[in-house]
Amino acid sequence: MSIAFYAPLKAPTHDVPSGDRAVGRALMAALRHAEYDVTLASDLRLYDGAGNVDVQAELAQRADAEVRRLCATPQGWTHWLTYHNYYKAPDLIGPRVSDALNIPYLLVESTRAKKRLTGPWAAFAAAAEAASDAAHAIFYFTRHDAGTLRRDAPNGQHLVHLPPFLNQVALPDQSDHTGPLLIVAMMRPGDKLASFRLVADALAHLPGNLDWRLEIAGDGDARGEVARLMAPFGQRITFLGQCDTGTLARHYSRARALLWPGVNEAFGMVYLEAQAAGVPVIAQDRPGVRDVVAGLHPAPEAGPQALADRITALWSDPRAEGCVARDKIAGAHLLPRAAQTLRDTIEALK
Repeated sequence: MSIAFYAPLKAPTHDVPSGDRAVGRALMAALRHAEYDVTLASDLRLYDGAGNVDVQAELAQRADAEVRRLCATPQGWTHWLTYHNYYKAPDLIGPRVSDALNIPYLLVESTRAKKRLTGPWAAFAAAAEAASDAAHAIFYFTRHDAGTLRRDAPNGQHLVHLPPFLNQVALPDQSDHTGPLLIVAMMRPGDKLASFRLVADALAHLPGNLDWRLEIAGDGDARGEVARLMAPFGQRITFLGQCDTGTLARHYSRARALLWPGVNEAFGMVYLEAQAAGVPVIAQDRPGVRDVVAGLHPAPEAGPQALADRITALWSDPRAEGCVARDKIAGAHLLPRAAQTLRDTIEALK
């Protein structure tokens, strides 16, 4: 069978690294692992982050042109699968091409937001809802996502739990925990910067006799603000800049723990990457995050002191919790398990 793949927010071939790009690439790899022929049907980005109706109208016109192109040159696809349909980046292409070609339409990580059906994203929100309604099956990553999908699912739609997974068939070598704490995050305004502020507040609560160090991998428009937040800690902080996969693997192989509160994270691929290497996570107990992170984590309302207490507890003995985290990834979050889940559903939709 042949699968058409599409990601309206960010194509797997996009130049800028991100969690969305990583998930898209992992999904394509999982489909191939399941022995399907996979084609990236389009790399058209349908994203409006500002709620601009003129931008949305222009993107809709470009989507119309893509639909005409794809329907005029069919490639023998038996199924269409779209990753990440939501009100800022709806799938304006997949439902129409699938209908024209009379093939099953599947979604991975589709979110419903009926409160957006009025306001600046109204047209895009309606399109995202329509795509969700059209799907024969929707794969969801977290329990938090499942609630509204179940509430609004049309009769006969399959909702399938697909735990977030790494594009790996086996675990990497285990960390020796001899290095510093590690952060791996893009530096941008909004939720990412909010997590960095929480980190800075937590570091300020650490006891004076704790000889801690922290490395930060990542870059972005908010780097100056992140540097300002970390300036009071002087040489305890090392900025690594943007790191490729191999460089990150070397940092995971010695990290003491991954520190990232997870403000409004859908789930966070870095949590999976760190835990696969036996690196325990210091996070807050937030929707999405709790689905992928092993161990108990403080509630957001517990504040920075609770994060500081977690850092202190793990600094001297990270190995036991790291082993639990590694077992979690091995059991549910690697490529073969994801490939089987995808295949089971796709085979049922022949």
